Amino acid sequence: MKRFSLATACATALLLGSASVAHAETIFVSNEKDNTITVVDGETLKTIDTIKTARRPRGIVLSPDFKELFVAAGDGDIIDVIDTKTLKITRQLESGPDPELMDVDPDGKIIYIANEDDSLVTIMDIATGEVLAEVPVGVEPEGMAVSPDNKYTAATSESTSMAHIIDNATHTLIANVLVDSRPREAKWSKDGKELWVSSEVGGTISVIDPATWEITKKIGFEVPGVRPEQLQPVGMDFIRDGKMMLVPLGPSNRVAVIDTAKKEVVDYILVGQRPWHGELSSDGKKYYVANGLTNDMTIIDVDTLKATKSVPVGRLPWGVAVMPGKPDV
Repeated sequence: MKRFSLATACATALLLGSASVAHAETIFVSNEKDNTITVVDGETLKTIDTIKTARRPRGIVLSPDFKELFVAAGDGDIIDVIDTKTLKITRQLESGPDPELMDVDPDGKIIYIANEDDSLVTIMDIATGEVLAEVPVGVEPEGMAVSPDNKYTAATSESTSMAHIIDNATHTLIANVLVDSRPREAKWSKDGKELWVSSEVGGTISVIDPATWEITKKIGFEVPGVRPEQLQPVGMDFIRDGKMMLVPLGPSNRVAVIDTAKKEVVDYILVGQRPWHGELSSDGKKYYVANGLTNDMTIIDVDTLKATKSVPVGRLPWGVAVMPGKPDV
């Protein structure tokens, strides 16, 4: 029988202790009324920190390397930049007035910011904070989405009811697509062959072909017993490798499930009150949706398309961002 010395045992223990240990993902939720970001552990679903921000944080987005979280503080006229390791605000970007939503290019170098009060899209160098361009768009821009190939950025203007297409190389508008009333968010398919735009008051999603910048399909919503004006699509997120989309529907207290190939609604999931925006977990198995009027976050199981848990966050939660778990070495 082979025997191990004490030294060997200790060395083995040290080796095992130094191996990479996986950590659960981290969920960030912006709380519009509290002026905070709630930080939730993805494994325990417990709040691990609450970060104070400038006034009225709404849109939040992570850098592609997950090192920074950008928070649009609309009433503070600023973008707070949070270090995701220390969970501290390290700097601020001079975004211009009333930033609401933004998106970062795939290289993590440029941020595109919707300035709602000025009807502008501010294009900024993230590292230096230098404003590279200001692109006039329609009234009350909100949704921002950079295409996967980094050629275009889509901006939605709520009062003009348009999706505006910016050429990222020249910082110029190349198309204006009329959609239904009060468009809120824009989302590109993974292959960049479709641009989806939600219209809150119009109660539809428009699917746009980037080859022609024309609408190829409009998707509506209908739930027995729910008034049509309560079916307000706001956020949109692709799931199951883009084969389905989840759409929080505001006052209806539901999330719609869309078959993206058929462009048809196949189900509705009852969640908290006034679901606004959501985000898919890093493994694609869960969907986290912020419920503005119940001050919580509903967790939806992607396999079963059932709501499984409610997690309390701050007051008037608005946006969600998810940082994948990373190993400690």
